[in-house]
Amino acid sequence: MQRRSLLLGATALLGATTLAARAAAPTTKTEALPVMQVWKDPNCGCCKDWIAYLQRDGFQVQVFETGNTAVRQRLGMPQKYASCHTALIGGYVIEGHVNAPEIRRLLAEKPQALGLSVPGMPIGSPGMDGPEYGGRKDPYDVVLVQRDGSSRAYKSYFRT
Repeated sequence: MQRRSLLLGATALLGATTLAARAAAPTTKTEALPVMQVWKDPNCGCCKDWIAYLQRDGFQVQVFETGNTAVRQRLGMPQKYASCHTALIGGYVIEGHVNAPEIRRLLAEKPQALGLSVPGMPIGSPGMDGPEYGGRKDPYDVVLVQRDGSSRAYKSYFRT
């Protein structure tokens, strides 16, 4: 009887450890992601390209063709981090041409922050990387924006 209790306890502990490890692991492409809501201008081609990029990466996107200025302000993203589209996913604001791996990392790490931004529209960022740019890739940072408006680099691209 003691041996059976020990085996049941070990099995339960192994199961709990596995669940805890899965919860702490980064979100992968095969795990379900929350739906991303995106506000954009109906005539913006780079916004459409960014959305298509995210969909190819496994994101489900709900698009609002109403512009993004009012929603950016309502969500609290400071103007200095502005770009041409604003998104909301998992309680985080995503401003501009943010790369999918950084969105996944944000959702996995769950920092106390407002969200991520790629200010402006840097050439080479997702959605700003079409053939019309001739392969040009300008350096840029994905920034983690804090609720107080401060920020820090979350990931740098094309910097040497």
